[in-house]
Amino acid sequence: MKNSTIPDTFSSRKQTIARHFATASDYDQHAKIQQQVCHHLLNNITHTQQKSVLEIGAGTGQMTRLLAANIQSQHWFINELCNEQSTTLQSILPTANIMIGDAETIDLQGKHSLIISANAVQWFDDPLSFVTQSAQRLQAKGQLVFNTFTSDNFLQIKQLTGQGLHYPAISEWQSALETIGFENIKLSTQRFDVAFANPYAVLKHMKLTGVSTNQTQEQSSSSQPFIWTKARLKQFEQDYWQHFSELNKEGQPYVNLTYDVLIVSAFKA
Repeated sequence: MKNSTIPDTFSSRKQTIARHFATASDYDQHAKIQQQVCHHLLNNITHTQQKSVLEIGAGTGQMTRLLAANIQSQHWFINELCNEQSTTLQSILPTANIMIGDAETIDLQGKHSLIISANAVQWFDDPLSFVTQSAQRLQAKGQLVFNTFTSDNFLQIKQLTGQGLHYPAISEWQSALETIGFENIKLSTQRFDVAFANPYAVLKHMKLTGVSTNQTQEQSSSSQPFIWTKARLKQFEQDYWQHFSELNKEGQPYVNLTYDVLIVSAFKA
């Protein structure tokens, strides 16, 4: 992929994120947990008949396909960071207004009866701001449905490398929703422990689903970029086996990677 397809107006961090997802061509094949999350979000939508739906961070269209098959709406607005997904998203919902850009800065005009976002808010520079932005974009009595992740997400990677995204605490999400005036707030968590044959397979899985352990994490200005070396990779493998391995029924060792998902539903007063 050519860098010129990524707008210069994106922050350097968002350019990196866009580049990773634009090159994750086998995302849907490997993003099985993300697909399950989409089904959980769909089950949290109260009304199947909507006036206007806004989806934030549609990606390859996992959530978009479920919405198209299960929700009726007079108007559709689909936002995505990567322009490479435009054609795919338009094919899923031919009448939708596809809005490519950074959801934190793009002008997403209009008022919507449903705002939904699957597996995207964790990439925001300021994830909690999504609550305020959504309140401004929702109609009265409109519903907000989204997921993010807890601090236990990818706990194995964070413990062994010190790298990872910063996830606001559940109490912070609750407070943000209450402060802005949302009602009927529901927060729930789902934990998925995914088995892999070895630690290298874990890293490959993360790469194939657009996740980097060394470039998209939140870093302080004084922190040094995390760079994989042969020695660091060998140590990572040894430590992963030591701390996070189990035996299956046949007595064969495997390792886990933890996804810890926070699902949120709330209504504008």
